[in-house]
Amino acid sequence: MSVIPQDPIWINETAELERLCERWNQQAAIAVDTEFMRSTTFFPKAALFQVGDGQGCYLIDPLAIDDFSAFQGVMRNPEVIKVLHSCSEDLEVFQTFMGQIPTPVFDTQIAAAIAGHGFSLGYAKLIEVLMNVPVPKSETRSDWLQRPLSKPQLQYAALDVAYLLVAYGLLRKQLKQNGRLAWVEKDCADMLAQAERGIDFDQMYLKIKSAWKLNRPQLAVLQALTAWREEEARARDVPRNRLIKEHALWDMARYQPTELKQISGLEGMTARILKEDGDTLLSIIAESEKLPEEACPLRLPKPLPPEQGDLLKSLKHFARETAVTLGIAPEVLVRKKDFEDLVRSGMENSDYSLNERLSGWRREVVGQGLLTLAQQWSAGQR
Repeated sequence: MSVIPQDPIWINETAELERLCERWNQQAAIAVDTEFMRSTTFFPKAALFQVGDGQGCYLIDPLAIDDFSAFQGVMRNPEVIKVLHSCSEDLEVFQTFMGQIPTPVFDTQIAAAIAGHGFSLGYAKLIEVLMNVPVPKSETRSDWLQRPLSKPQLQYAALDVAYLLVAYGLLRKQLKQNGRLAWVEKDCADMLAQAERGIDFDQMYLKIKSAWKLNRPQLAVLQALTAWREEEARARDVPRNRLIKEHALWDMARYQPTELKQISGLEGMTARILKEDGDTLLSIIAESEKLPEEACPLRLPKPLPPEQGDLLKSLKHFARETAVTLGIAPEVLVRKKDFEDLVRSGMENSDYSLNERLSGWRREVVGQGLLTLAQQWSAGQR
């Protein structure tokens, strides 16, 4: 293996970045990573963009460079694959800072899982597995917005992209050999599509635990409150639960208070919330209560009943056996929600169906078998 450049190269001038971008636009792939801070804010604050191109590890300073148009062009160049590891948060950094996400992307964590190296493998572990090279992680919780960055921070940031292109090459070779490269490309494309779609504020109530316990008018209140929290958290740039906690939203939806003193008695409600947002919350609740029931969200499904336990166990066993045959972790193929969606789809009339995640390559590999098993199980219960 040739010597891999590891020394950090600091880039804090637009002209130098533009020169590098001209070169990167000619490459088939580049390694990309970000460092950011988000301890007290809703949005991540970009502190560093790292690029590895096989010739160097470049650390781009967003606090010094005011024109990122050339870099944006590279990130959107369809001919240049951006190689990242576990990139969901990185995509958010790009979206927040540049108003766009990189595309196309090859996520080495997804690739490693499908190649059979383990589910949700960290970057350091991946490099150790593929290359037997230790990668220190001592600066993970550093203050990346400080300037100047310390020497250990600079080295850490450089190492985060130093080995990525080599890992990409090794994984791509393995995936081609076992016919799974298209699986990774599809999962990465789906991930980007989801990131591009963004979040529907009106669907945020679905993420609230125990929302299934609420009736339709109560869900209408919860829907309005969670949409308000999402909008306000973004506008004020504060974490959702710092603005108002999840269980407080659920309590308001359930009890539908009409006075401030009723809100003040709910767990997690602070004097600050009452003073700044109490009247607004009461107004949201009152407006939601005016909705006719047919205009309210449908009730959410309850937890699966015990009588579905045998089917669920059979489906999970089949998925585990399939995963063992393929030499990959079961979670790569089917997740908890996938099993539950399949079981729920046939509870009323045994007309089982697969959700979106079990379409594509997963349908052929495991989905059709799960579907057949569910149908056979249902026939045996009649």
